[in-house]
Amino acid sequence: MALNKVEICGVNTSRLPILKADEKEELFRRIREGDREAREEYIKGNLRLVLSVIKRFQNSSENADDLFQIGCIGLMKAIDNFDTTLNVKFSTYAVPMIIGEIRRYLRDNNSIRVSRSLRDIAYKAIYAKENYIKTHDSEPTITEIAEEIGIDKETIVYALDAIQSPVSLYEPVYTEGGDTLYVMDQISDKKNREDRWIEDLSLREAMSRLGDRERHIIELRFYEGRTQMEVADEIGISQAQVSRLEKNALKAMKNYLRP
Repeated sequence: MALNKVEICGVNTSRLPILKADEKEELFRRIREGDREAREEYIKGNLRLVLSVIKRFQNSSENADDLFQIGCIGLMKAIDNFDTTLNVKFSTYAVPMIIGEIRRYLRDNNSIRVSRSLRDIAYKAIYAKENYIKTHDSEPTITEIAEEIGIDKETIVYALDAIQSPVSLYEPVYTEGGDTLYVMDQISDKKNREDRWIEDLSLREAMSRLGDRERHIIELRFYEGRTQMEVADEIGISQAQVSRLEKNALKAMKNYLRP
């Protein structure tokens, strides 16, 4: 991947503007008022962030123009969801989002296909890990995961490494006619079925005591597997607000369920 060229996607990188602190503040004020020109100016003023991020992927075989475009998508998502009331620099918030967007692109477009058997082992390991954390409030060791699912440690490590990125149990694997099949639907759990049924009833009762918005956020986050960013986009608030509402809702539910 060549990064030494001056022009990427028609953008002359040697002439990118640098915004001052007061300019950024004023532009964000205008952006919040719906000023599209201010948004475009803010994007141009932060393209250097995208350039700095894609340098981390210089060993990738992907075209620099493609990674730059994907990075710009991450930048725009950061601008649209950044909460100016928090004491955080925009770059601190934006860089992880740009990196995440590029990594998702590389993962989804990876020409190397991992075998189904390895994916199944990885999914079982992740499932066992999440159950362990839920029960013990701490992360299990590879040895403990291996004992739980009956697979040797080396195979588990190899399987987890093969899928590259952590996989959510709510990751969709197949969709047809509006019905979606998720990773967790492919994994059977023969332990404590009755206990889990009772636990689910208790959770539903706790959720019914939440406000409409908080309940909707919990359903989107933990029953539909949405990210906080996706929830924020759907209900029209910032990611930071979703995070606060989610934490308050979980605290209220925990207090209700506490014996």
